[in-house]
Amino acid sequence: MVALLLAACADGEVWVSPQKSAQGTDFTIVEVTTENVPSLIDEGRLVGATTLPAGKSGEYRIGSGDIVSVFVFDHPELTVPLAEGERTGGFAVQSDGTFNYPFIGAVEARGRTVDEIRKEIAARLDKFIPEPQVDVRIASFNSQRVVVGGEVASPTTQSITSWPLTILEAINGAGGLTENADASRIVVRRKGESYLVNLDGFLKAKSGSSNPILFGGDVVSVPRKRRAEVYVLGEVGQPATVDVSDEQVSLTQALARQGGIDEVRANASGVFVFRGEGSQTTIYRVDLRSPTGLVLGTRFILAPNDVVYVTRSPIQRWNDTISRVLPTVSVARTVTQ
Repeated sequence: MVALLLAACADGEVWVSPQKSAQGTDFTIVEVTTENVPSLIDEGRLVGATTLPAGKSGEYRIGSGDIVSVFVFDHPELTVPLAEGERTGGFAVQSDGTFNYPFIGAVEARGRTVDEIRKEIAARLDKFIPEPQVDVRIASFNSQRVVVGGEVASPTTQSITSWPLTILEAINGAGGLTENADASRIVVRRKGESYLVNLDGFLKAKSGSSNPILFGGDVVSVPRKRRAEVYVLGEVGQPATVDVSDEQVSLTQALARQGGIDEVRANASGVFVFRGEGSQTTIYRVDLRSPTGLVLGTRFILAPNDVVYVTRSPIQRWNDTISRVLPTVSVARTVTQ
């Protein structure tokens, strides 16, 4: 059956702490208190953690396809003029990573910064022009691009420029998210690996790591929103599911929406929240008999697929309640994976 650990409560009641179910699913019981509820709020808020590295934006490195403009002060003949109808003029970096410049010939550009190229051109022109004053700029960014698709208004390809491009800016550049978008499960494909980005966590909790910088070659895919629910069972007015797709729902809110706890049959000291991840299940116990417990219920944010169970069993028989509910937790988790 179930291995039990007996513990005496302050009010003299005895409750049991199961460690492993008969099916082999590991689980633990956590008593929700004023001390640990802040950490539980964050745990319930986020659907998934961002796995894409935040990255650091370095100076832009030129690549094949970029257009480089070179200005030599007091020597306009060395500046490529704008052709009719063009908005930028300059030298195109060829497939071999070079461009040709008057007097000095091929200049290696690929993988270099504008400052590195400026110094080289100035040094090589010095043989023809005394102390040349050179300025190098990127007229058109064409070598590094990211693709943004899925549930955005206008799927598009965007260029990486000298200004860092975050995932939020890239999505805004694609017209923003659609009504059906799930911002908590954005997938970024980079160098053959897939990473998760919870942009919803950044927008609601302002977590900087959830708005990482993109790099050339990244493919951003915004998935369609799927319904996220919690299950309210046991001695409540109307056992049913509660939709948590678009908002944070506390334990107290979920119970209230289903008619509240049955005042006659329910055991307010035995309110459980079952939360599973993989083969692990954590069981949170909230005692709603006291004013402190009621406040904790308003601060305990439920996560998708949580199972809320209000028992009427005596506390000495909690293990029976847990054994009955654990299969429900496993089924809920399997259906949404």
